[in-house]
Amino acid sequence: MTILQTSIPYDPLAPRPLPGIQPGSMDDWLHCDDVFAAQMQRRTALLAERRAEVLALDPSAEPAAQELLDLVLKHAYPGCLDRVIRPDGQGVEIDRSNPMDMLCRLVQEDFCILQKHGDEHVLTGAILCFPASWRLSEKFMRPLIDIHGPVASYDADIARRVQRLFDGIQSDRPLWRFNALWYEDAELHQPRSASAPRDVQKPGAAQYLRSERQTLLRMPETKAVVFSIHTYVLEAKHLRKAENPA
Repeated sequence: MTILQTSIPYDPLAPRPLPGIQPGSMDDWLHCDDVFAAQMQRRTALLAERRAEVLALDPSAEPAAQELLDLVLKHAYPGCLDRVIRPDGQGVEIDRSNPMDMLCRLVQEDFCILQKHGDEHVLTGAILCFPASWRLSEKFMRPLIDIHGPVASYDADIARRVQRLFDGIQSDRPLWRFNALWYEDAELHQPRSASAPRDVQKPGAAQYLRSERQTLLRMPETKAVVFSIHTYVLEAKHLRKAENPA
């Protein structure tokens, strides 16, 4: 299924050293773009057809998931408690007994919940409909260093810096970064095992640019860190034309 945005609200090709974090704001925490309806339809289908692949929640993360749902409702649908009308006109009844399902059906972002276990943050819950070549089942209940293990540039020094960063994340003060990934396939749902990594495409050589806008935010009550991912996919030729209109 091909779902393509026509623009990205930042320059995805701007060089930034790892981890490339910059301050954001709660007003800009969640994004809604021109393919909201199509992405939400895809998310609903994946949740119904591949639930075990896209959703995981440890019982210890249930309070954090509930808190996250309340925060998303507050910012994406202010004033709505029991039922919302999405930007695509679809009504959604809020079922607080299934917070991750609700998050999947309310916004375009995927969410990962990370909680401090000892000295490290561990992935204890997620709704991940649009993985960029990784599998939730392989990362669930694993610490940060294990989650990023397949990333060649994620060495021990970067791991220490990222853990310090996670320890310093504050509520109401999100941090964000982005990446730029070149793909030959525009499909949003691309799970892939760490034991069978994809062939990385050279910048500008592939047909599509996939960019994830990733944010980090601490939940004020449970103190969990929430990692959200908004996925953009553009045709590379469209991107180059936008950058070089002449």
